[in-house]
Amino acid sequence: MLTQKSIADRAMELGFADIGFTDAQPFCDHQKVLEERKQSYDWLCKLGLDLSLGIDPKAILPEARSVIVLLAHYFDQRFPPEMESHFGRCYLDDDRLTRNGLTVKIKTFRAFLQDAGIKTKVSSHLPQRVAAARAGLGTFGKNCLFYANAAVAQGSWTLPIAVVTDAEFEPGIPTTGVKCPDWCKNACLVCCPTGALKGPCRIDPRRCISYLTYFGEGLTPRELRQPMGLWIYGCDHCQNVCPRNQAWLARTKTLSFNPEAVKKAPYFALSKLLHMNTGYYETCIRPNMFYMPSSELWRWHMNVARAMGNTLDPLYITDLIRAFEENSDVRVKSMAAWALGRIGGTAAKSALERFQSQSDGALKDEVDFALTLS
Repeated sequence: MLTQKSIADRAMELGFADIGFTDAQPFCDHQKVLEERKQSYDWLCKLGLDLSLGIDPKAILPEARSVIVLLAHYFDQRFPPEMESHFGRCYLDDDRLTRNGLTVKIKTFRAFLQDAGIKTKVSSHLPQRVAAARAGLGTFGKNCLFYANAAVAQGSWTLPIAVVTDAEFEPGIPTTGVKCPDWCKNACLVCCPTGALKGPCRIDPRRCISYLTYFGEGLTPRELRQPMGLWIYGCDHCQNVCPRNQAWLARTKTLSFNPEAVKKAPYFALSKLLHMNTGYYETCIRPNMFYMPSSELWRWHMNVARAMGNTLDPLYITDLIRAFEENSDVRVKSMAAWALGRIGGTAAKSALERFQSQSDGALKDEVDFALTLS
């Protein structure tokens, strides 16, 4: 029979950053949070992810007796700086579609348990971070993220994976509190550009830049375009400014580059993304950043145009003019116009004046507004 130590040893052999154990009792406190903030998370249900289905581990596995929590680190190597400026790090080596990285490790770990007669189940409905804290693997930050006790220099660059089992193990001592230092002066709350963080451990996900980049509805409102900055898919802003993450951020400067991220970096050049077609997206981009289907390619183009505008770099003017002229989506054309106005200069203003006479309705309003910026 497997011991907890032998299971932990196997997890570390597979490259997991840490492992913990907790019981299979319902996550009642989490249920209360979901009920209190139901309106903020209704959009998840519409996407087919009802978090309430993961409150009771026995709803996932009727024979559940324990939950093993694996902690994976997704920032154990450096990423190309030009990618870190625009994409959340957790997506730069995401294998949820390719299933050739973390998925293999999880599958191998579960096979190890199965060979010993232990039944397991993994479900995205489970509150992974809450399970990790209940297993004693870390604490929470005021930004609602999970901070490890013994990985990535006690930072938040981790992905907890809860594995429900029918075996009983000695549970760890829960560490479910918030461990942010008082002297940080709520850095994450103050620095959230879109005001998504409403207070310690309170977030409106619909205001989060990550949500806005891949689930936001329609043309990005004018008041959010500058605050969303250079982010195209995801956001690491509250992690980058967090004092608890600075030790790891400093350490990563000496690490080697993630080879997979380096290999695909050229495909993520902004000019290529702005003009990419469905085939390019499906082949080069979506395997790692998949929340937006091909039918929403306009959202990618719009996000890239906004990011180009916020670079204030005149080198992107030619691309933005081309996007306005060639892209048929009004949302993309509108954002290209805004970006030209944001960058400004003679070439941008000349193009906008030309577009002004070619546009009508909402698009003309956007071109008119862009001219006030240039």
